[in-house]
Amino acid sequence: MKAAVFYGKSDIRVETGYRKPEVGEDEILIRVKACGVCGTDLHIFSGAQGATDCSPPVILGHEIAGVAEAVGSRVTRIQPGDPVTVNPNIFCEACAFCRSGKPHLCETMQGTGVNFNGGFAEYCVVLEQQAYRIRDGVTFPEAAMSEPLSCCLHGMDQLALKAGSTVMVVGGGTIGMIMLQLAQLGGAAKTVLLEINEDRFTLARAIGADLVLNPLKDDVEAALAENGFSNIDAVIECAGRPAAVGNAIRYAGKGCRVLLFGLTEPDCTVPFNPFAAFKKELTILTSFVNPDTQERAVALINEGRLRLGELIDECIPLDDIQKAFGDKAGNGKMIVTP
Repeated sequence: MKAAVFYGKSDIRVETGYRKPEVGEDEILIRVKACGVCGTDLHIFSGAQGATDCSPPVILGHEIAGVAEAVGSRVTRIQPGDPVTVNPNIFCEACAFCRSGKPHLCETMQGTGVNFNGGFAEYCVVLEQQAYRIRDGVTFPEAAMSEPLSCCLHGMDQLALKAGSTVMVVGGGTIGMIMLQLAQLGGAAKTVLLEINEDRFTLARAIGADLVLNPLKDDVEAALAENGFSNIDAVIECAGRPAAVGNAIRYAGKGCRVLLFGLTEPDCTVPFNPFAAFKKELTILTSFVNPDTQERAVALINEGRLRLGELIDECIPLDDIQKAFGDKAGNGKMIVTP
């Protein structure tokens, strides 16, 4: 089969003749139809750590959707021919965190596309427990968005958004646009997006943002006041950059819950004024991967509750995967289609 193999920092190679994986008795062989390029993939490619340690050579790609081509003898939920998507994370189910309802903090968590060969290939193998059936008619690129969506759902669970809240999203990339929609589904009364790329403004407004501002050009505080945003009750930071984190805290209102969701560089640090946070009684939250949220993500996709197709900038063949890790990497959502 053909696969894009990661050998180390800045070294990913498309190879033909890679051995097609065999299916074990508890496993499913997936013919990959779409695999999203995640910020974690870019971090690993640049030499940084992902959610778990990566030991190359390995086939990256953990946002996977495809067709079950073969199933093991003990598999019961998935049949050959079923369209499926994948939760890449595998927990030990034995450590103290797994046994206390916090499997995402598992001491030995591993992941398909990080520790085991993933979806930047024509085929990959996953455990039955990792596979979720998608409804006929859902496109594979949209189905591949189930993993980032499930991570966003965990973030929203952490935020505990109350209906009627005023919500600010900082960063209007793929994750920010998903969070904007989840905030609306969660009952936000008003939403505002801060984004420096004005090419994204039209889509943000179409998705339903009540106000879209460029923090490098606009007087954000004045614009919020002029448009009836008297207090920001919840902020979701989705850019993973120091300036974005700073803006999330700066524009948070009194009693605000601030979710730092964006994936920063591992050594990123930001200035923090504890006294300003104290006066507003801020709650600062973080979110890590996707415990027990994949089922809900797939349900939202199957029911067409989110506009995901519009968030995909480009689908590229496996042979062109270098493009996803090149100069324009991270500027928009790319999906690899083996």
